[in-house]
Amino acid sequence: MRVVQLIDTLDLGGAEKMALNYANLLAEKIAFSGLVATRKEGELNKNIGEKVNYLFLSKKRKFDLKALSALKAFVAKNKIDLVHAHGTSFFLATLLKFIYPKIKIVYHEHFGGRATQSWRKNPALIFCSLFFSEIVVVNFQLKNWCSKKLFCKKITFLPNFLIFQNTELSETNLSGTQGKRIVFLANLKHPKNQLFFLEAFYDSQQFLDGWTVHLIGKIFENQYSQTLTNFIKDKNLSNVVFLYDVCNDVTNILKQATIGVLASTDEGFPVTILEYAHANLPVIVPNVGYCSQMVDDQCSGFVFDISDKITLVQKISLLCKNQQLRLKFGHNLHEFCDTNYQKNKVIDDLLVIYSRQKNE
Repeated sequence: MRVVQLIDTLDLGGAEKMALNYANLLAEKIAFSGLVATRKEGELNKNIGEKVNYLFLSKKRKFDLKALSALKAFVAKNKIDLVHAHGTSFFLATLLKFIYPKIKIVYHEHFGGRATQSWRKNPALIFCSLFFSEIVVVNFQLKNWCSKKLFCKKITFLPNFLIFQNTELSETNLSGTQGKRIVFLANLKHPKNQLFFLEAFYDSQQFLDGWTVHLIGKIFENQYSQTLTNFIKDKNLSNVVFLYDVCNDVTNILKQATIGVLASTDEGFPVTILEYAHANLPVIVPNVGYCSQMVDDQCSGFVFDISDKITLVQKISLLCKNQQLRLKFGHNLHEFCDTNYQKNKVIDDLLVIYSRQKNE
């Protein structure tokens, strides 16, 4: 079997990490495992395995004939059977099929927000789904949406899984007091909703007892980042809330943390929760995407409604004040995720999907 993973960038993001994980693990199991980044390289480049055949297309525009030709040459030279297209790379995969019809496309939907969108916002995806052989989704809301909106009706749920890279790196030292650090691991952009969490944290007044918040993720030079900066300044939280931008030593960072949080308005299957679980962190997460299937409220963490700031304030206060509860949540989440989201099981299930396409 000869397969290539197609992804738009290799920045630090959930879909990007999964494309890389698949390419690296499949290199040990199939005849050819490739990874193609279409638009941009990034921090994940350094984690590409030696056995993975890698190509960067440097795609500049939606219809980029040079990039498409380079992809076709790569696929033809390496006798690729199947393109596994992650996220928005489905469009280039479909163009490839027009000029190289023998390949099959498995489309991997990672974007949790799609589940609340209308067909009017997705005409390209709906059209391209005519050419998909199968669809993989990361939660059941997306499975329902795809079954109703897309032409391809072979849809399979696969959970994400975790592989830690560069575990020996120790580049980042968190500010604040050990045992009182809240980490929010997500790029600074609107769907991740950092501002909502900061407002709730401010209302909880836990910073008066020494608690600090640490935002780990890419800082974009846009209005959202400026709004966060203004809030921190206006509330005099510059010694309480810390921004670190992109960091490569997540394992090291989470060893220094006490609580892990998310506050997204939408999610697919957040790899971040798996990272928190691996570090035995108690969590506070929103009831969007697959979050509530991963975190059992009152057993392995707190789950809140993104429209209910009052309850979030209460849960922040309760978890900050109760060390025994934090230990219980962290242990239970670690055990649950370690048992249910194993890489070998997911890869075996993925190989079943691939084999199904090859045999049809």
